[in-house]
Amino acid sequence: MSCKPIKRDVSQPTASNSSGTSRHPLPNGERRPADAEMARVLKTAPLSMAADPTSGAIAHWKHGALHDVVEPMADHVIMTYPTGVQRLERRNGKSIAIGTARSGVVTIIPAGTSARWDIPGQVDVVQLYLPHRTIERVAREADTTAPRELLERTGHPDPITSRLLISASDAIHGSAVLDALFRHQLNDLLATRILAAHSGSTAILQPTLGGLAPTTLRRAIERLHSDVDTDVSLAALASDAGLSRFHFCRAFKESTGLSPHAWLRQHRLEQAMTMLRDTDDSIVSIAAALGYSSQTAFAAAFRKLTGETPSDWRRRMR
Repeated sequence: MSCKPIKRDVSQPTASNSSGTSRHPLPNGERRPADAEMARVLKTAPLSMAADPTSGAIAHWKHGALHDVVEPMADHVIMTYPTGVQRLERRNGKSIAIGTARSGVVTIIPAGTSARWDIPGQVDVVQLYLPHRTIERVAREADTTAPRELLERTGHPDPITSRLLISASDAIHGSAVLDALFRHQLNDLLATRILAAHSGSTAILQPTLGGLAPTTLRRAIERLHSDVDTDVSLAALASDAGLSRFHFCRAFKESTGLSPHAWLRQHRLEQAMTMLRDTDDSIVSIAAALGYSSQTAFAAAFRKLTGETPSDWRRRMR
C-alpha cells in the first residue's frame, strides 16, 4: 500500500446549479473517483493518503467551509472527525439531514449518491474510500449477503467505526510493511463493521472455529520472518494458506494469540532489540533495515511498545 498525497487542479471552469453552487457535471451518470471528487469540493489536498486497489484508500484532510454539491462517486465514503466540533447539513432533494462533526461519530456517503453539503467552518476529517467490491468480498468470506447500498449517515454516533478509522489514519507513516499490513486488516475490519452496522440489514457473521494447520502456520510465519522486500500483505498470506483474508486473520489469531500485524510488530521489535544490543549500527541504519520511513518513525514505534526510546534502551542494556 503506497502513501501518496493527491493534488488536484481546483481552478477548472465550473457550472452553476440552481442552488448557486459550483459543480463539474459528469456525463451520462459517470461516477468520479472519491479522491478526485473530495479534492474538487474541498479545494485542497489531503494531509496524507494511502491507497490500495484491493481494499480501498484512507485520507486525512483539514478543510474550510463547504457549500457545494458532492457528485456521485465510484466508492463509498466513510468519514470520522478526530478533533473539533462543526455543524453538518446535507440536502438531497426535499430531504435534509443535520448532524454534528465531532469525536465518535461517522458520516457515510454511499457510492453513486449526490447531495448538497453546507458546512460553515473548519473540519478535521479522516475519510475511507471503500469499493463496493470490498464489501462484497468481506460479505462472501463471512458467509453473509452484501447489501446493494449502504445507509446515508450524517454525524451518526458510532465510536467503534470512528476509532478504527482514526487508527487506520495513524498508520500512514512509519514502517511501510507494518503499516500496509495493519491497514489491510483494518480496512477489512471496517468493511465488516460497515456491513453489520450501516447496511440496513442484519449481517450474521459466521464464526471460524480452530486455528491454522501446523504446516500452514509455519509457512505464514516464514513469510512474516522474511526481509522487508517480501510480500507480507494480508492477500499474500491468505493466498498461501488457501483461505480468504477474513478467515485467515481469525485462524492466525486462534493459533498465535495475535493478529498478523501484531505478530509482525512484535517480531520487528525483537529484531530491533537484538540489533540495538548486539551491534554498533546507528539507530538511523537500524530504522532503515527494518523498513521504517525515518528514524523518528522508528523511535516513535519503539517507544510506544517499550516505553523507552531506542537510545535509552540501548544504554540501559549495555
